[in-house]
Amino acid sequence: MLLLKWVTKDTSIDFMKGRKIGYFLSLLMALLSVVCIAVKGFNYGIDFSGGILMEIKAEKPIDIEKMRQTLSHIDIDEINLQTIGENGDEVMIRAQAKNMNEQEQMAVINKIKSTLGSSYEYRRVELVGPQVGDELKVDGIVASVIAVLAITLYIWFRFEWQFALGAMIGLLHDLLVTVGVLSLFDFDFSLTTVAAILTLAGYSVNDTVVTYDRIRENLRKFKKMKQYDLLNKSINDIFSRTILTGLTTFFAALSLFVFGGDTLRSFSFVIVWGVVVGTYSSIYVSAVFLNLFDLRKKPDEQTVNPFGNVG
Repeated sequence: MLLLKWVTKDTSIDFMKGRKIGYFLSLLMALLSVVCIAVKGFNYGIDFSGGILMEIKAEKPIDIEKMRQTLSHIDIDEINLQTIGENGDEVMIRAQAKNMNEQEQMAVINKIKSTLGSSYEYRRVELVGPQVGDELKVDGIVASVIAVLAITLYIWFRFEWQFALGAMIGLLHDLLVTVGVLSLFDFDFSLTTVAAILTLAGYSVNDTVVTYDRIRENLRKFKKMKQYDLLNKSINDIFSRTILTGLTTFFAALSLFVFGGDTLRSFSFVIVWGVVVGTYSSIYVSAVFLNLFDLRKKPDEQTVNPFGNVG
């Protein structure tokens, strides 16, 4: 109740005071994400890497180590077993089969079934060829790039070029840091994850657009207010809305992360993390970035102030 009371009242926080710390933190997170991606790479799911995915269920808890020893005799590059569910009677089997065609993959599936026996219920069986996986990987990258460009163009037409540049930087920051965290914690990177990343892009930009709307409105209303104070006021004006919207989305996604099972684990994590980093970037990336410019000058008179001390 105290939190709800606090976020629904007018705030007067000096967000701009911490802008230099925000610059440093954002650059640090982006740099660490690039390093992590370069060093660790991604834990590509079956969609991208090609291979076999099976989910099986037994009538009693499964001895995962015993099953691993049983399947170790199958001639295949790598087999990973993971217990899913709460009762220990369900297992996900992931077999990398990058250089196999569809017939060879089906032969592996049949061999796994014959090795385990008929006492298991095979709830899910999927296979993806390596060529299809590579094509899906490229399509996912293209979809993400198109989304960023389309959002940037939308904001450019709706606002001014400084706003579009700030929104694009904030969006790229969110996407880069998010995929960096996915790499760091070895979450599955699949088509479902790409869908979550695109959802994150929409959420992040929506928060930024609301902030930009208030900034533009206040630029017209308070013509003599210093830009530093105007940006602070604009962020404070919509801060309660930002927090309430973020908390609503955060707890909904968190419940999906906790109770949604392994299939939705990566998707829900991206949304949970995206709410946090998207709320942060809408203030300390996209909004404070505008203080590098004098927003009251005409476009042809604009100069960049690297110290961000306008107004």
